[in-house]
Amino acid sequence: MRRIGLAVILIFSVVALSAANAQPQSGKVYRIGLLGAHSHSVHAKGVEALRAGLGDLGYVESKNIVIESRWAEGKYDRLPDLVAELVALKVDVIVTTGGTPPALAAKQATTTIPIVTTGVGDAVGTGIVASLARPGGNITGLTDSVPELAAKRLELLKLAAPRAGRVAVLVNPVNRTQTGLGLLESTARSLKLELQRVEIRRPDELERAFSNMGQSRVDAVLVSQDALFNANVRLIADLAAKKRLPSSGTKDFAEAGGVIGYGWDVSDNNRRAALFVVKILRGTKPADLPVEQPTKFELVINLKTAKALGLTIPQTLLLRADQVIQ
Repeated sequence: MRRIGLAVILIFSVVALSAANAQPQSGKVYRIGLLGAHSHSVHAKGVEALRAGLGDLGYVESKNIVIESRWAEGKYDRLPDLVAELVALKVDVIVTTGGTPPALAAKQATTTIPIVTTGVGDAVGTGIVASLARPGGNITGLTDSVPELAAKRLELLKLAAPRAGRVAVLVNPVNRTQTGLGLLESTARSLKLELQRVEIRRPDELERAFSNMGQSRVDAVLVSQDALFNANVRLIADLAAKKRLPSSGTKDFAEAGGVIGYGWDVSDNNRRAALFVVKILRGTKPADLPVEQPTKFELVINLKTAKALGLTIPQTLLLRADQVIQ
């Protein structure tokens, strides 16, 4: 009995010690730098999820953390100056959102302040990390590089619009981390689809691009993964609808008015990023935290837009959807 009692005491001691270590340091206020590629309104959903994730782990603004935000408003050339401001403030950790450009800017600005990304493209190919399993250096977080996504979105588009023969693919040539384009081409061949690459570098090029689609006899539009397009999902969805073109893109794209949306949940990614931040604030080195990939994927079908375009979405596809917008 004495041995059992001693064991119980030891177990409770370990649990109590673990719980104590899991709590933020009393009286300590941490400064978190937030660097975004676009405006606060564009990143609002993800930022709120990040705040909620931090709060769930005991880190709350006006209590024990201060969040210093800097937004590039889509002007990537501003990123070096903005991250320099965060470095000058001596923040405890920098969180980047909006893809690869802010992550690269942060990496180039400091080798000592820990950096957490909420989603970058080819993290290894761009040199952001040495490998996903062993990032090395001072940066870790999440990558949104899933090469199969573009092909999957094309397959779903074909199911929603079976008569489509020629599909315009919106790409940003400035973004060298767009993955899966090779797989996309092979998928198009198997679906007997012709792809037309449409390059977009700035938002003001979108309207002209859609105007030209009428001349090139495009039947549908596929929006590739890029921060530029993510920031303009509503505009792209509206332009596609005006041209009566079925469209496919990210989950947010369908929620903004596109027909098909497939991808990870932005809120889920940012909540997971909060855990990275907290682990670092509690002493873990970024180099020891493997980069994670999205694990939760959702299919969204905007039935309202589909009906407006005269599309009949197969019941089998509707049953697969996580969300159907009526």
